[in-house]
Amino acid sequence: MSQAEDKLSDVPGAAVDEDLAGVAQDENDSVVDEDVELDADGEDDLDDVEDVTEGDDPVSPGDADEPSVSAVDLEQEGEIAADYVEGLLDIADLDGDIDMDVEGNRAVVSVVGATLDELVGRRGEVLEALQELTRLAVHRQTGERARLMLDVGGYRARRREELTEVGRDAAEEVKRTGTPKHLAAMTPFERKIVHGAVADAGLRSESEGEEPSRRVVVYPAE
Repeated sequence: MSQAEDKLSDVPGAAVDEDLAGVAQDENDSVVDEDVELDADGEDDLDDVEDVTEGDDPVSPGDADEPSVSAVDLEQEGEIAADYVEGLLDIADLDGDIDMDVEGNRAVVSVVGATLDELVGRRGEVLEALQELTRLAVHRQTGERARLMLDVGGYRARRREELTEVGRDAAEEVKRTGTPKHLAAMTPFERKIVHGAVADAGLRSESEGEEPSRRVVVYPAE
């Protein structure tokens, strides 16, 4: 365990109490499997499926009917989240500036201005854990489910570009060979991006297998 990770283990809220753990479980239970089959036109199985962050599932059909969160509420979420993340950085003795923004119906909090690999981890695993803790901290203050996105050092944008290229390359190979292409195991966030890239290329993709070995399969045009 790194020094930063050891310090983060003492962060208030890192030891999630039973009520917050229940909220996290309820949130997981309320969403459907994130892997929706995308056809050549980019249509998916769910209405209003949104972009997701790594480890984040698209909204369920019930969620799609929820009223939009107001900009004021999203700004409040962002401020609470920013304060919480700032506390994490202070405890871990890490430097970084915090930016807040609103994208669609999601508050976005980004830690910028420093290389913080400890807060990203392998394939973003630490970042996902921190994002969930931050969401729970927001829920504790607002009483509402938070769907904010946490990013560190532009990791999510870089990963999105990489995975888009993976999807395009796979689609080109399948077009050339006429043979389905099985990709490496990916997280929900990663698979969603690849599905979109494949659909943009005019092909169909599906997800197969069980977590953590679930992967995208790209199929030739019918």
